Amino acid sequence: GIYTVGPDEKGVILRFGRMNAITDSGLNYHLPFPIETVYTPKVTEVKRVEIGFRTIDPGPPARYADRPHESLMLTGDENIVDIDMIVQYLIADPAKYLFAVRDPNGTVRDAAEAALREVVGSKVIDEALTTGKPEIQANTMVLIQKILDKYGSGLRVVAVQLQDVNPPKEVVDSFIDVASAR
Repeated sequence: GIYTVGPDEKGVILRFGRMNAITDSGLNYHLPFPIETVYTPKVTEVKRVEIGFRTIDPGPPARYADRPHESLMLTGDENIVDIDMIVQYLIADPAKYLFAVRDPNGTVRDAAEAALREVVGSKVIDEALTTGKPEIQANTMVLIQKILDKYGSGLRVVAVQLQDVNPPKEVVDSFIDVASAR
């Protein structure tokens, strides 16, 4: 019945399958297995989700795979923009994290994609490509957190960072020609 909770973890004790207590780091005791079970999620570990791309090999040199079905989105002036983004999050409530959401990583990915599409859909393409990036990041972070709170996920968004914001590959040359003509 003795268990250890690491300094970066919280202990979640289940008694007969129902959440009973949350313990802090250190040496602790729980009743033997059929009565109580302990889970110890890492609550200080910053987890990350990639939107629009996946890291194949961290490198060096790093290699990435593009996911256009996630990254291509419509702007407010009906142009298409290709956006890659990283969302970083922590576990805020270990009990909700363990039992309220089946796939926390997938939930964050879906919430982030939906939030980014909503924010980018309210901007014009020039704003999304140039001066509006910090505002897009801030608004997206707030919206992702609202969605995750609504789901009762027990997660807290730490950072949202836009990686690449470009016109689609098929029209980059035309887009550059138009921009230089202006």
